[in-house]
Amino acid sequence: MTALQELFLKELEAVTSTTALRELRSRYTGKNGVITGELKKLPTLAPHERAAFGKQVNTDKVFIEERFKEYEQVLISKEIKSKLSKDPVDITLPGYYKKPGGRHPVTIVLAEIADIFVSMGFSIEEGPEVESDYYNFSALNIPQNHPARDMQDTFYIETGGQSGEGAFVLRTHTSPVQIRVMEKRVNESRTNGTPLPPLRFIAPGKVYRCDSDISHCPMFHQVEGLVVDKNISFANLKGLLEGFLRKVFGPSVPVRLRPSFFPFTEPSAEVDMGCYFCKGGGCRVCKGTGWIEIMGAGMVDPRVFKNVGYDTGQYSGFAFGMGIERIASLKYGIDDIRLYYEGDLRFLRQF
Repeated sequence: MTALQELFLKELEAVTSTTALRELRSRYTGKNGVITGELKKLPTLAPHERAAFGKQVNTDKVFIEERFKEYEQVLISKEIKSKLSKDPVDITLPGYYKKPGGRHPVTIVLAEIADIFVSMGFSIEEGPEVESDYYNFSALNIPQNHPARDMQDTFYIETGGQSGEGAFVLRTHTSPVQIRVMEKRVNESRTNGTPLPPLRFIAPGKVYRCDSDISHCPMFHQVEGLVVDKNISFANLKGLLEGFLRKVFGPSVPVRLRPSFFPFTEPSAEVDMGCYFCKGGGCRVCKGTGWIEIMGAGMVDPRVFKNVGYDTGQYSGFAFGMGIERIASLKYGIDDIRLYYEGDLRFLRQF
């Protein structure tokens, strides 16, 4: 046994707690410990002495580490026995039941939506929640002073709350992600020859609007979808959305598309499905019509493609967007969007 090992064992015998053991371990095997100090002596030795000295230091290190592990278990066992003797545990008493946590209904529905689209070959993309005016509006064919900006009450980040090309906003939809992804693909194509389309992705995330009542919230969740390729038609859009809604709400749910207006799609449509509650008979939820508006969609406007450098004579595509809370409300019969964010355990425990 070396002198270092003997010195270590004497000090180890004096240790009576795991805290003191950790301090001793740091003193011997830590970054600036005894072992490190011994290894620093190597450059000062003659070349023919270094191998034997290094081997002995490594032997001491292994010996010390093994004794640490053995003694640590002894101390832990002693501390447990001491604690039990002072505070005995009656193992006949019933244990404390802790209810497991659960997923939020918005999280559940978002995961279901993502799984459905991934199974259809879609990827998932994300973008920043604080967006420039350009990506949130201008690049999506909503120029300054365009009446379409009145459709969305926007939280402006810039002092004074004025819109403009230099302003920043809390994004009002996840549609800016489609611009960012298409631009990224253009840059990749220029640098390494990556093909532009086909593109097929969804962009889920939080969005913000100055609105708050029983059916609207200043912060909510959307899923934007984009498909771009050659020969993409409105029929492709209709077939995709019908398939999606029937996976979510059942194979027999009727779906219809009504003409509408969105600045970044042309033609545009509102997508309705048969009322999930009255099965088309008319009720308070569908206001007696038998139909519920579920999302907006349409063919990507050629101006949007031009803004990102896509050849409108070669490529076409469609986009769609839906509110996650709206779908969750229909699935679970929730009539007040504020319930999602009040943190009421009576509500959350149902999921």
